[in-house]
Amino acid sequence: MLGTLTLNAGWHDRKGCPVKTTVSLPDDVDLTKLVLWNLSDGKAVPLQAWRTDDGDVELAWILDGLEAEETVAYEIRESDAGSAALVDGVELEESAPGKLRINVGGTHFTTYNYGADVVRPYLYPVMAEPGVGVTRNWPMIDGVAGETNDHPHHKGIYTAQDQINGVNNWGENEGHGWIIQKEFTRLYSGPVAGGFTAELEWTDVDKVANMTETRRITFYNTPTGERVFDWDVTLHASEGEVTIGDTKEGGLLTARVASSMDAGNENGGWIENGVGGKQEPETWGKRAPWCDYSGPVGEGWYGIALMDHPDNPRHPTFWHVRNYGLMGANCFGHSDFVGNPEDRWDFVIPAGESVTWKYRGLIHKGDASTGDVGLHYHAFASPPEVSFKAPRRR
Repeated sequence: MLGTLTLNAGWHDRKGCPVKTTVSLPDDVDLTKLVLWNLSDGKAVPLQAWRTDDGDVELAWILDGLEAEETVAYEIRESDAGSAALVDGVELEESAPGKLRINVGGTHFTTYNYGADVVRPYLYPVMAEPGVGVTRNWPMIDGVAGETNDHPHHKGIYTAQDQINGVNNWGENEGHGWIIQKEFTRLYSGPVAGGFTAELEWTDVDKVANMTETRRITFYNTPTGERVFDWDVTLHASEGEVTIGDTKEGGLLTARVASSMDAGNENGGWIENGVGGKQEPETWGKRAPWCDYSGPVGEGWYGIALMDHPDNPRHPTFWHVRNYGLMGANCFGHSDFVGNPEDRWDFVIPAGESVTWKYRGLIHKGDASTGDVGLHYHAFASPPEVSFKAPRRR
C-alpha cells in the first residue's frame, strides 16, 4: 500500500466526475501497476498516473457517484496487471493521414480531423452511443436525408473566431484564414483518460501566422450516453500584438448539432443555459456558465453541453446559439449581443503574452435536466477535494 486518499464530495452530488490530485510516491514505483482500492465497498477503481517535471505524481480516476458532503477513502495499491486490466480505456490511434480516432470504453467516440486540406481542425463524428451521432454530417457527408446544408464552415465540434487582426478565422468564404495543425507534442492513451497536446498556427489567407495556439483535449473514460471531454485553448501573441475583434461570428468551443436536434424544427430540439434561459430568444447573446442543446436523434433524445470555466477571461461567456443548430462559447461579441455597435469589447493580447480558456464538453442522454448538466458543470468548476496520507515507514 502506497498511501491513502480521502475524497470529500463538497456541496454537490458527484456523478461520472473526473478527479485529479497530486501526490508524492517513491521513484521506483511502476505507475502502470497502480490501482485504487475503494475502502467502502472493497472494489478496485481504475487509476491513471504520470510523473510531473518536478518528480511528483499526478493521479486521475472517475468518481462514479457520491452524495454531497459525503467522503470516500481509497488505498493506492500496486497490482501485477494494473488498471489497464480492469477496463477498456481511452485509446487514440491514427486511423488515416490527418485523422486521429478516439475510442472510449472499446467503442468509437469521435475522430479529430486535422489534415492539410482542413481549414480548421474539428471533431467528427461525435457519437453519444454506437450508431448515434449528435453532430451534423454535412458537409463531411453529403446527401444524408433530412439534413440542412447551410454554413459549410460549421463542422462537428471545433474552435474558430472571426476578426483575428482583421482576418476571418470563422467562415470559409473568399479570403478566409486558416488554423493549421503543426504538430502533436503529446499523445497518450490510458485506462482513465486519453488525449493530446497540439501546436497550431492561426494564419491569414496566405497562411502567414498572426498568432499560435496550444490546444489540449482530454477524453475521459465515461459511459456511452455520458461522454466527457476537456478542451483547453491557449492563444499566444507569438507574432506580435493580437487583437480579437468584437463580433458574434465565433466560438472558441463550438458545436453544430445533428439537424434533427435543431430547435427551429417542429418537434425539434431544446436549448437551455445555466441561468435558466430557454430557447434562442433567452439564450442567444446571453451570458451563462454553460449552454445545452438537446433534441431527437434516431429513437432517442440526446444533448451536447458546453461549459465555461470560472477562471476564463470574461466568464461567464456569451453564447452564440441558434435555432438552426449552432452553439458556441463566444466572449468576444459584446457589441452584437447587446445591440450597440459603439460598445465594443475588442480583446488585445500583448506581444509575447498568452491567454488560456478552459472548456468542458458533455454528450448526454435526455435534456439538460435529465442529463444532469448542472451537476456535471460543478464537477468541472468546483471539483471535489482530495487529501493524501503517505504510509508510515518503519
